Parts: sequence; structure tokens; C-alpha cells
Amino acid sequence: MQSGRVEEGGLLIEIAIALDAKSGLALHNLSLSKKFEPGDAIISEMEAFARNASPLDVDGRIYVHFALGKAYADIGRFEASFHHFSHGNGLKRAQSDYDEPSVLGALARTRSTYSREAMARRGGHGDPSPLPVFVFGMPRSGTTLVEQILASHREVHGAGEINDFEMAVAELGGAAGGALTRPELALDMTGAQLDRIGANYIRRIRAAASAASRIVDKMTENFRFAGLIGLALPHARMIHVRRDPLDTCLSCFSTLFAEDLLYAYDLSELGHYHRAYEGLMDHWRAALPPGMMLEVRYEDVIADLEGQSRRIVDHCGLEWDAHCLEFHRSERSVRTASFAQVRRPLYPTSIGRWRNYEAFLGPLIAALDRADPAPRQAAAAM
Repeated sequence: MQSGRVEEGGLLIEIAIALDAKSGLALHNLSLSKKFEPGDAIISEMEAFARNASPLDVDGRIYVHFALGKAYADIGRFEASFHHFSHGNGLKRAQSDYDEPSVLGALARTRSTYSREAMARRGGHGDPSPLPVFVFGMPRSGTTLVEQILASHREVHGAGEINDFEMAVAELGGAAGGALTRPELALDMTGAQLDRIGANYIRRIRAAASAASRIVDKMTENFRFAGLIGLALPHARMIHVRRDPLDTCLSCFSTLFAEDLLYAYDLSELGHYHRAYEGLMDHWRAALPPGMMLEVRYEDVIADLEGQSRRIVDHCGLEWDAHCLEFHRSERSVRTASFAQVRRPLYPTSIGRWRNYEAFLGPLIAALDRADPAPRQAAAAM
């Protein structure tokens, strides 16, 4: 499925379910591989699983609740869909030790540390390579789509969600190696240390694609580190992908990520995190050097694929390549929650999807501080 062979993957998952009908993981994977139709017998089987699973099989129930949320969304039963997404997220939240004050406090400290003045004082160092392109934003905002557009270019390698920048900083060792978790430590770095971070990063990513002119790092959480990235890699390019906050947050809430997304299991906490992310991005717009970061709206890409793709390619300092418009034909492996979506041509049905769940999103809307969330538009099916 990750390599684009979704039909074949679906058939293999069905074999797995035939061998073990009580595999919550297999049922969840099945939901990602198909679009459900009214009367689909597997929905009743999943409902029975959710009701009768052993209390000890929490992970199995989580998988099935998310699968049922997807199934009911496919057939337009959005109240039942939200019911299961909510149950699945509730079980995940009960397993989590998410510390909201600590997480939001770290984002606030990053803003205060990387002031425009501090960034200007620390400039003039780092590795001068133009190789890296950082694509970041909230999960489910369209970052995978933007990476896939770029990775379809003949001179670009899409590295996916890699933690190489974190590792490049950690290689410094000592106090400086903890600068990503304690942003204030960056102010004490020497120019030589910034040079080393940049060189460490280039060495790490170059090993994956020795001939590429650009390598795309799509670790979404790199938005937290844009200041240090800018100091250590002054000729890197950043692309910030934005999407309607309610659509973004609903998509996070309805997705069971391979890696735990601790802030995503409660609507209020999810909204608070999104607001803190928006605040930090407002800061980077002012603090980063002009021209380093390009803003791309997901909705604009859907409306004008070629125009936005040309903007993206131009920002990366590359000549236009028409293969970028055929991103869905790429055979590269996509190891994110969007692996099925990027195998299809663009579709507008995900825009305004939150309207189908509006009656249930009060805590999220309040946390986003949006009394009038958006002009009313026709609700879109999943």
C-alpha cells in the first residue's frame, strides 16, 4: 500500500482477516485500502468486534474504532463516524502522558529565544549548501502532497519524514546537543557549532541520494526548529504548508498515526496546539530572512495545481519539470497517513469536510477561538 499498490495490498489484507478475523490492525488497514458502501458486511463485523473485544485488547479496539469512523464517513453517517473516532481517541488519550503546559511552553520559549534581532546577530554561519528543502506544517495539512509534487521532479529526492536535523544537532554532544528541546541553548552556540550542525545534516541526507540537486525533508514537526535550521543552513529552502484549521484538526482527530501524536487525541488539546503552532509560524514570518520560507495553502494547490507547483519548484531554485503535475504516478514509497490520497489525482472533497461534523466540534472551535469558524459552504464527503 505504501508503494502505491493499494489494490494488491487490500487483497492481502483481506487474506489476513480471513486468517484472523479478530485482528484490529488488519481491519484498520482494510479501511485505509477501500471505500465502504452502504450494507457492507464488514461494518457489522467490526461493530461486533468493538462491542465484544476483551477489555485487555485496548489496541485492537482503538484500531477498530478508527476503522469504523472511516467506514461510516464513507457512507455518509457522520454522527456514527464521530462516535467511533471519539471513542478511539479517548482510548488513545487514556494511554497518553501528554503534558500540555510543557509542550505549549516549549513553543512559547522558542518564539522568545529566536527574536529577529537574535537571528540577525547569529547570522553569517552554517553550511552554504542549497541541497535541503524543508516541507513542514501541521500533520494532515498537505505536506505529503507538496513533497510528492517536488519528488516527481527529475532532480529532486523525496526523503520523507526523517529526523536527520535532530540527529545533526544531537551529534554536537554536550549542552549544545540539547538545543532542540531547550531552545535558549542556541543563543550560546558558536559559529563553529552552527557550521557543524549544517555539515552534519548535509552529510546525513546526501548519503540517501548522492546525485540529487535537492533533497526534501518532510518532517512536519520541523516547524518548531525553523530558527536553528535557518542559522545552520542559510541557503536551505523552507515550504510551510497551511490548510483550514478545522479541516486540519478534524483530519488529525480522525487519523490513527503510526507515531503517537499526543496532542491529537482530545479536541480541546488539539485546538490549543494548533493555535500555538499558528503563533510560532507568525513569528517565523517576521524573524526568518526574506525569501527563505514559501507559504503554500493546500486549498490553492487543489484549485490551481500547475500554478502552485510552479511556485514551489521556482522557490527551490529549479527549472520547471512537467512531471510534477503527475505526482500521483510516482512509484516512490510514501510512509505517511496520506499514502493512499497521493496515489490519486487531486480531488476537492476534503475541503470543508469539517462541516459534516460541525455539531460535534464545539470544544475544537472554542479552543481555536473561532466563534464563527468559516463562511458556510456545502459540506464535502470524505
